[in-house]
Amino acid sequence: MKITAFLPYSGKEHTKKSVESLRKSKLISEIFLLSTYNNLAPIDGCQILQTNNFSSHETVKLINENTKTEFFFILTQDHLLDAGQFCFERFIYLAETTGAGMVYSDYFEIKENVSHAHPNIDCQLGSIRDDFSFGYLLFFRTEAVRKTVAQTNNDYQFAGFYNLRLITSQHYSIIHIPEYLYSTIEEDTRKSGEKLFDYVDPKNRQVQIEMEIAATEQLKAIGAYLKPEFKTISIDDDHFEDEASVIIPVKNRVKTIGDAIESVLKQKTDFNFNLIIVDNYSTDGTSEKIKSYSKKDSRVVVIIPERKDLGIGGCWNEAVHSVKCGRFAVQLDSDDMYADETTLQKVIDTFKKEKCAMIVGTYKMTNFNLEDIPPGIIDHKEWTPDNGRNNAIRINGLGAPRAFYTPLLREIKIPNVSYGEDYALGLMISREYQIGRIYEPIYLCRRWEGNSDAALDIAKQNANNLYKDRIRTLEILARQRKNRND
Repeated sequence: MKITAFLPYSGKEHTKKSVESLRKSKLISEIFLLSTYNNLAPIDGCQILQTNNFSSHETVKLINENTKTEFFFILTQDHLLDAGQFCFERFIYLAETTGAGMVYSDYFEIKENVSHAHPNIDCQLGSIRDDFSFGYLLFFRTEAVRKTVAQTNNDYQFAGFYNLRLITSQHYSIIHIPEYLYSTIEEDTRKSGEKLFDYVDPKNRQVQIEMEIAATEQLKAIGAYLKPEFKTISIDDDHFEDEASVIIPVKNRVKTIGDAIESVLKQKTDFNFNLIIVDNYSTDGTSEKIKSYSKKDSRVVVIIPERKDLGIGGCWNEAVHSVKCGRFAVQLDSDDMYADETTLQKVIDTFKKEKCAMIVGTYKMTNFNLEDIPPGIIDHKEWTPDNGRNNAIRINGLGAPRAFYTPLLREIKIPNVSYGEDYALGLMISREYQIGRIYEPIYLCRRWEGNSDAALDIAKQNANNLYKDRIRTLEILARQRKNRND
């Protein structure tokens, strides 16, 4: 027998069912129950290991101390585990034949007694975010945990498993088996849009601090860490008719575009600005609504692209490369609003004060009627001047509103996609330049059923995550090359 099993245990009945499923496999040597509770009823044939925090480095050390087999696996959530046909045979075969340090698979998730296929995506160099989905069964070569314990100097309370797979990736490949090898009950039935902001919830702050430490150690180990040394921009080098342009790409947002436009036109500034709206062939009355504003106010510039293959990033390129674009380009999504009439002035003042190439603000979550909703204010305080550009590779977004020095955008170009284009820009720019931050809420992000990420199916979530992971891979490669050249 070659596998040791580690399951979280809180005394629930489904753990007994999981153990019964595991015992059907002749490959399972021992089953350990990892528990943060005292005095739980034991399960026959299983040993309970006490730990203060299931996801801690203490737990990783317990796994190291108690694994005598060549391989082990961790069930990362206190869910039912039903191993599929030859589940562990497949894990061992792939681990042995490829030399992988970690293997994971697709799985079936059971929601409300209905089984749904849950495919995962391949892990790559840029899959460094701490919320990468490996599923719930993580299969490891035991040598990997030995190396992790030897290399780790931090007593992580929350980042133990995250650190384990990061260090594993330094020594071994991580293999994805695109087969549904087990089933589990999914208890988090929230829509994708509701899960989106878990990582910036204030109650998770200490977790994020640890994740940043582990990710930073990883970047140092693979030669992609950047020291806090930045280029500066000279904001007076070029002549612009307007100091700033607010840019709104839009397609079929007749319910919200009026509010967005009005929140721009009421801005009070000591400089000239305009509003560039790129109408990407709307068909729901949005075009007519935009025209009603452009007829009344000369600051409203409407661009209809010649091309019909543009995403949000492509629409931004149209605006940025227009002669009408101001010195600074400031983002506003077509279903969001500026918080008050001072937003634009605060953004431009920060550019001039900090001489940075990009600004990221703070926003407040609201519903369609502008009533506050959880998690409230999203300030991305995990961004620090010294380590922000390294931590940016771990997290999935940088915040809003985003604003850019226009000549730089014209130089590097914006990816012609409709998801992640802003994140890609932030990574590219932060490789060389400091990103300025505004930590007071200057932007209202409205969540409603019309949002593009309100309720995505797993295929779309995977496609989005795969793109951002690929962007991270390209950025890590660029930073490794930059460090070699420097």
